[in-house]
Amino acid sequence: LPLLCPHAHREDAESDWSADSWSDYGSRDKPGTTLGRTVPDGNVLFPEIFHTDHLLFYERFRAYQDYILADCKASEVKQLIAEYLGKVLEPSGWQAIWRTDVFEVLVGVVGVNFSALKAVVQLSEPFLCESQDGSFTLECMQELLELKEHQILLQELWVVYDESGEFDQTALAIEHVRFFYQCIWRIWDEEEEDEFDYFVRCVEPRLRLHYDVLEHRVPSGLVDDYQNLLSQCEELYEKFLNVRNSISSNDSDSEAENVSVVEGLKLYDKVEHLKQKLKLIENPLLRYVFGYQKYGSLQAKGLRPTGAKVTHVVPWTMTASLLQLLARDKLCPESCDGLEIQFHRDPLAAINACYEGDRVIICPGHYVVDGVFCIADSVELEGYGLPDDVVIENQGKGDNFFDCTGANIKISNLKLVQHDAVEGILNVHHGKTTLENCVLQCETTGITVRTSAELLMKNSDLYGAKGAGVEIYPGSACTLLHNGIHHCKEGILVKNFLDEDYEAPKITMVNNMIHNNEGYGVVLVKPVMASEMKDASAEGTKGDNVKIEEDYFQDFLMMWLFCMTVGDILFPALGNVQPTQAGDETACAEGSRQEQPACVTDELELYKRAETSEQTENNSEIANVLGATSAKKSQMHKKRLNELGFTEADDNLMSQEMFVSVEGNQFKWNGKGSFGIFLF
Repeated sequence: LPLLCPHAHREDAESDWSADSWSDYGSRDKPGTTLGRTVPDGNVLFPEIFHTDHLLFYERFRAYQDYILADCKASEVKQLIAEYLGKVLEPSGWQAIWRTDVFEVLVGVVGVNFSALKAVVQLSEPFLCESQDGSFTLECMQELLELKEHQILLQELWVVYDESGEFDQTALAIEHVRFFYQCIWRIWDEEEEDEFDYFVRCVEPRLRLHYDVLEHRVPSGLVDDYQNLLSQCEELYEKFLNVRNSISSNDSDSEAENVSVVEGLKLYDKVEHLKQKLKLIENPLLRYVFGYQKYGSLQAKGLRPTGAKVTHVVPWTMTASLLQLLARDKLCPESCDGLEIQFHRDPLAAINACYEGDRVIICPGHYVVDGVFCIADSVELEGYGLPDDVVIENQGKGDNFFDCTGANIKISNLKLVQHDAVEGILNVHHGKTTLENCVLQCETTGITVRTSAELLMKNSDLYGAKGAGVEIYPGSACTLLHNGIHHCKEGILVKNFLDEDYEAPKITMVNNMIHNNEGYGVVLVKPVMASEMKDASAEGTKGDNVKIEEDYFQDFLMMWLFCMTVGDILFPALGNVQPTQAGDETACAEGSRQEQPACVTDELELYKRAETSEQTENNSEIANVLGATSAKKSQMHKKRLNELGFTEADDNLMSQEMFVSVEGNQFKWNGKGSFGIFLF
C-alpha cells in the first residue's frame, strides 16, 4: 500500500503522481521518515509526535476510496477498516501519547485488536502524564488500564515520532481512522440505506465540506448552522434509540408502551428532518441553492437620544475647495441651520457611527476597508462624484462585504470591490435597500435578496461573480431597472418558492443588459414534480437528479431568420417567389456585389428585426415560465387549503401569485442561453 504525500512535499500536492511514485514513496527500501514532526502542547516534556493532521483533501480522498472503503456498504465499514489496519499497522514495538478530554499519558503498544480497532498498551517508563487537575497518578492510571483490560481505541493514540520511517504507515493509518470517526462517521449511518454507495453518498460530501470550511469557502454562519444541526440530530437520535430500546425490551401491550411508540415516531420524524438539512449543507451545490438565514440578531440603534440627524463626511484628503463644493452641493444647498457634521477617516467608521436617518457622504478616493458593513438603520450612503472616483475595496478574509437589515437604506455613486470573501458583495436580509448608479466588482456571489427583503437596483453595473450576479429568494421583492449584469457564473438566479413555507417573490426586470455570463442569463430553481420525473425517465435521463432545460426555440428562430436572410440575398432564383419579387431580389443581390449601401442597410435592418424579435421572445418566455410556476404554487396552496377543510379560500390567502414584469431586457452571449430551469 502506498504512503500518502507527506508534509515535506506539500508544495507538490497539485502535481500528478504516478502509481509507481505513490508506491515507492516512503518505501522501507529508502531509509528515513518522510513525515513531519510536532511538539505536543502542555507543560510535560512529552516526546515529539508525527505531524499527520494536515493532510490534503486528495490524500484523504484517495486513502478512503482506493485503500480503505471503496464501494462498500455502511455495515461493512468497521470490517474494512480492520482489514486495512491489519495490512499496514505495526502490531507492537511503538510508543504513543494517549489523549482524552481530561489527561494525556505516554504508553507503549504491545499488541493490536484489529476487529475492535483497539491497541493493547502499557504505561511507558518513565511515567509521563499531564491532566487538568494533576490527580492522575501512576497508580490511578494503572487501575484505569486494568478496568479497560489495557485496550484503548486507536483513534485516541498519537504515534511518537521515529526518524527511521518504520512507523510512518502506522501513524498515517491511525490518522485516517481518527479523522474518519471524528469528521465523517455518523452514529445513524448503519441504519440508513445499506447500499454499495456509502463512499459517494456520505464520505465524499462530508470530506469536501470539511475542506471547504478549512479553506474558508463556506460562510461562518452556515458552519455554525451545520454544527448546531449536527448536535441536535445526535442528541435526538440518542433519545430515539433509548425509546426504541425501551419498547423492544417490553413485551406488554400497555398504554405506557403505546405512548412510547408515539414518542418514538415523533423523535424519528425530527431526526429525519434534521438529517435532510445536514445533507443539503453537505452537498456543495445545494448548500448555496437553498441558503440559510442569518444576521437576524442585528439590532437597529434607532434615533439618537437627542433626536438629531447627522451628516457624516469621509474625505480621502480635505481641501478648502472640496469643502466649499461639498457645502454648495451636498451639505447645505439651501440652508445650514441646525446641520450637524461629523468627519471620519474611513467609510466603515462612519457607518458604525450612524443612527436612524443619518447620511454618509464619501469624498473621491480609494478606500481599503478590512471589515463588514452592517447597516441596521435607515441611512443613506452616497459617493460624491462618479462611481469610479469613489472606490471602497474590501481587504482580508470575511463572509461578505455589505449586510443590510435597515427599513430603508440607500446606496449610490459608489464602486464596491470585493476580495477573498465567502458570501456575496451585498446581502439584503430585511427591509428595503436601494442601489443606484453603482459599480459592483464581485468575487463570489453578487447581490442576495433574502426572504422578506426588498431590493431596488437601477443604473448600476455588476460583474465578476463566481456564483449568480443576483440571487432572489422566495418571499422577496426585487426590482432591476437599467442595469448591466455580466461576466458572472449565472446572471440572475430565482430560488425555489414552491415550498409551502414560502411565498412567491415579486420580480420586476426592465431594460437590463444581461450578457457574457458563463451559464444562463436567468435561472429558475424548482423541484422536480412527479410528472416531470416520468418525462425525464422516458427521455432516458434516469439517475440524473439535476436537469437543465435549454431554450432551443430561440436558437432555431435565429438560425431560421439568418438562413432566410442569407438565402434571399445569395440565392434569389430558388423558392416559389413572384416574378417582381425575384427581380427586386436579383437586383439587390447584384447590387450587393457592387457594394451598394442600400442593400447592406436592408440586411442589417433584417438582422436587427431578428434580434429584436429574439429579445422579445426571451422576455416573454421568462415572464411566462415564472408566472406559470407561480400559478402552480397557487394551485398547490389551494389544494392544501381544501385538504384542511377550507373549501372557499380567502382572497388574501390566495394572493401569493408572483408579480412578474419582464420587458425590454437584452440577453447576449450568455454561455448556455437566456433562460434555464434547474431541477433538483
